[in-house]
Amino acid sequence: MHWLSRLNIKLRSKRVGKDEFGNCYYESRKTRNNGRPRRYVIYKGTPEASKVPADWHGWLHYTETDLPPEGGYAKQAWQLPHQPNLTGTIHAYRPAGHLLRLGRRRQATGDYQPWKPE
Repeated sequence: MHWLSRLNIKLRSKRVGKDEFGNCYYESRKTRNNGRPRRYVIYKGTPEASKVPADWHGWLHYTETDLPPEGGYAKQAWQLPHQPNLTGTIHAYRPAGHLLRLGRRRQATGDYQPWKPE
């Protein structure tokens, strides 16, 4: 059934762009009751909403009216590249003491001072 919805989107919508991860973005040819066309994303690989980069997220959710520029917006030096949600994968963040990191934490130093309101 998944392939059927993809086919329906491709037939009834126009492709407006593609991001650096291979996700394709579409906009329906007809408008809905609110006067706006529907917007879709067809994911490359496993469908996962966190795979949509910020450049396209704004357009997809009608925050931005214009499509992102080819190659995306200019990035600041402090910005990291977009990553999808890694929860549930072997690349997920696991802090010290997590069971999958052998469950060992550093020894407490005893220098903790609780805050007391005055």
